[in-house]
Amino acid sequence: MKERLEELKQEALAKVEQADSVQGLKDVRVEYLGKKGPITEVLRGMGKLSKEERPVIGQLANDVREHIAQAIETKQTALEDAALEKQLEEESIDVTLPARPVKIGGPHLLTSIVEEIEDLFIGMGFEIKEGPEVETDYYNFEALNLPKGHPARDMQDSFYVTEELLMRTHTSPVQARTMGAKNGSEPVKMICPGKVYRRDTDDATHSHQFTQIEGLLVDKNVRMSDLKGVLNAFAKQMFGADREIRLRPSFFPFTEPSVEMDISCKVCGGSGCSVCKGTGWIEILGGGMVHPNVLEMAGYDPKEYSGFAFGMGPERIAMLKYGVDDIRHFYTNDIRFLEQYHKA
Repeated sequence: MKERLEELKQEALAKVEQADSVQGLKDVRVEYLGKKGPITEVLRGMGKLSKEERPVIGQLANDVREHIAQAIETKQTALEDAALEKQLEEESIDVTLPARPVKIGGPHLLTSIVEEIEDLFIGMGFEIKEGPEVETDYYNFEALNLPKGHPARDMQDSFYVTEELLMRTHTSPVQARTMGAKNGSEPVKMICPGKVYRRDTDDATHSHQFTQIEGLLVDKNVRMSDLKGVLNAFAKQMFGADREIRLRPSFFPFTEPSVEMDISCKVCGGSGCSVCKGTGWIEILGGGMVHPNVLEMAGYDPKEYSGFAFGMGPERIAMLKYGVDDIRHFYTNDIRFLEQYHKA
């Protein structure tokens, strides 16, 4: 029996040495160390041995099993290391090769326009103010001289959260909040950019969500000529030094008097074309002197303080400046459109 165990040991070690794969080693393990293997069969015959021989043969059998198992484990480690080394050689990366270029994006056209306008007005001493997009009825309408039932509210129908909360229809509530925080005792000089919402039918020139920038200056002895000077500087900076402006009478509930501002058409130079509809002028924004009621509701004495306000749509500014013919292009995320204005 000792000879048989030694013979099995040598056979197993030889097959382990010849194995060239992990699967081959598994087959050797099952063949010699499995429940149906020859070593197990030898152990089953131990019943025929004397009491003195059984422990000797049992110890020898265990030594043989352990020796074979250790040989299999050592060979398996060697095979796995060789396989890994081969894989590393085949999949090696040449770090001296040039890296793949990373495509870098840029600001959205609207973002660029808003930042350009902000820089312009910061240069004139205006502050940037922001406010909530979900606004109260009071700040969105009433504090701006639009009491409940006022017909001008119909032009700014929005999305209501409750009867007293809605998605703001303009950024004017930021003006009302800023004036209220001053308690009617300090001047205000600010612009407020941001998103606004109106329940509108989307088409080439309208959107249910768009951006707006409004400006406000409140101080003593503020005149309409101050408003014209600021807007003239804005128009020449945004559209070119040769642009002319004109102010036409209009109506807004929160300003009195109110005006619409036009710029001379860049395409025809004012002679009339399809872009300006033959008038030579293109409407850009609206503004006016802050209504005394608005000043009074914010805590200012309209006999002591006056001010002007204006509002514009960055989408319209961008459409005119860069020849964009559909406002929906700004929001549909078509990469072909965005790439055209990457460095605008």
